[in-house]
Amino acid sequence: MTDAERDFDQRGLEAPRVQRRTAPIVPSHNIAGRALISVIAIMTFLSCLTLGAVTLVHDTASVWQSQISREATIQIRPEEGLDMELALDKAATVVSGFPGITGARIVDRAATARLLEPWLGAGLDIDELPVPRLIIVTINEAYPPNFARLRTTLAAEVPQASIDDHRAWVDRLVTMARTTVTLGVAALALMLTATILSVVFATRGAMAGNGHIIEVLHFVGAEARFIATEFRRHFLLTGMKGAAAGGVAAVAVFAVFSFWSARNLATPEADQATALFGNFSIGASGYGGVALVVLAIGLLTAATSHLTVVAYLTDLDARQTDS
Repeated sequence: MTDAERDFDQRGLEAPRVQRRTAPIVPSHNIAGRALISVIAIMTFLSCLTLGAVTLVHDTASVWQSQISREATIQIRPEEGLDMELALDKAATVVSGFPGITGARIVDRAATARLLEPWLGAGLDIDELPVPRLIIVTINEAYPPNFARLRTTLAAEVPQASIDDHRAWVDRLVTMARTTVTLGVAALALMLTATILSVVFATRGAMAGNGHIIEVLHFVGAEARFIATEFRRHFLLTGMKGAAAGGVAAVAVFAVFSFWSARNLATPEADQATALFGNFSIGASGYGGVALVVLAIGLLTAATSHLTVVAYLTDLDARQTDS
């Protein structure tokens, strides 16, 4: 045989091996896979919205708590024969020299009239009505005053004065923030559970469609770890696609609301929304939380598929042993 004939035979033997391709155990594109990506994207979107809403409420409540804890209010009740201006000056002088107080500001007549304007209308003369007057007290947050002693001292100097340290409001805000966080975490846990169950059913469906291939591979000696790794790789990619799509959609929603809030400043609607939720910016911690949710759902998808495959093959071995 000549060298040319040997080369021709060698190329003829090698050609089938070069063109040969191995089909994946799990189909990379099918209806079930696309449906699962959509389910994971929706669950991730809702999870990220829940996390972002909890972050907004928690941050806003923290701002409220900080603002309230920095100030206290002194109210002086009008009485017959009381010189209100003298009483205001005396009360402001008493609290200004008290340890833990950094300043006292008397709310003047014009500001008091503006406070009452929504209920009593414009052009109000507060001298015609027995309207209490207010003093705004600034508190040193690092070294707050002893409010019990402050009340006693103030009552001795100005009996008509009473001080409100806003502790009741602070306690309510803390309770509200904790309740919101708890409900948000519970909702997030339910969504992750639903996602895991969806992955379990999708994995079992994929195995049912390729059961004969899996059983043949398993019985000819393929290890369960190899088969589970194939499924884990497929569902990790599927989970990350869906989770990334849901996370990007959630970030887009928060970006749109933040843009709307910035464009509608000084309007009644924006003022109310900003008072409740801030400027709709979830900040670095919120975006970091969204990234963690996306990563967690992708890893949960891969881990769930792996455990489902291992359990399926273990049950297959048990049934084979019993028979």
